[in-house]
Amino acid sequence: MDTFDAPFLGTEAIAAGALTAYELRHGFVRLHRNVYVRRGVAPTARNRAMAAWLWARGKGVLTGLSAAAVHGTRWIDDTAPAEILRLGHVRAPAGIVVRQGCIPDDELCPVDGMVVTSPARTAFDLGRAHPGDRGVEILDALCNATDITPAAILDVARCHPGARGISDLRRSLLLVDAGAESPPETRTRLLLVRDGLPPPETQLLVYGSDGSVLARGDMGWKRWQVLVEYDGGQHWTDPTQRARDIDRYAVLEAAGWRIVRVGAQLLAGRPQVVLDRVRAALHAAGARL
Repeated sequence: MDTFDAPFLGTEAIAAGALTAYELRHGFVRLHRNVYVRRGVAPTARNRAMAAWLWARGKGVLTGLSAAAVHGTRWIDDTAPAEILRLGHVRAPAGIVVRQGCIPDDELCPVDGMVVTSPARTAFDLGRAHPGDRGVEILDALCNATDITPAAILDVARCHPGARGISDLRRSLLLVDAGAESPPETRTRLLLVRDGLPPPETQLLVYGSDGSVLARGDMGWKRWQVLVEYDGGQHWTDPTQRARDIDRYAVLEAAGWRIVRVGAQLLAGRPQVVLDRVRAALHAAGARL
């Protein structure tokens, strides 16, 4: 990555001789006071977090979605404002939300020179701030990125028994699965379990008769050899991906697996069709549900 693809302090770049004042004015975008990024760099949640950290001159803690982004969580809205906690009254510029409060040292950690809430504390905050399915999606993605577990998140919750939104957090944690690799996968899984189906295993490995791995499915049931696959747009529009899918599904079906494929329109517009197809596949495989 180019040095200036990430936010930086303009005065430091000039002092180090990396840029001239003219180059800074004409080749870079000012994000906040003295904080710049190279012109043309697409904004990301992580870059917004880094810019907020530089704006605060290291006097704060990145929290919420910004902390999640720094921890490597995917599927965060790149247009959402950065979130940072600072003591005292501070007027925040556009694009930064400043929160007040104090977080225990054991719920903080350093990442790339920035101070952020730990993965467990980040999950504790996000699960309370985002109730319902959106909260489960965010927590799935955070747990997937950091390997944090619901048990570790509950440990943090026990240290803050009166925190606002803690009931929402606990409800979301009952549904969290770190195997989900996208929000649509989370939504597909939630649709299945809420209809009374057994919780599917996520990122299920399918083995051949010789013990080799034939494929990894989004979710499914090994007992009945049924997979549920969420196909994103590239599965339909990318010819190379399409060819891989055809070969992959042929191999799985030859090995005795039934596959139910789900797309965005089907999931959003006809969820009952998804449920009917999954139940039919399970019944055909011998499941008595």
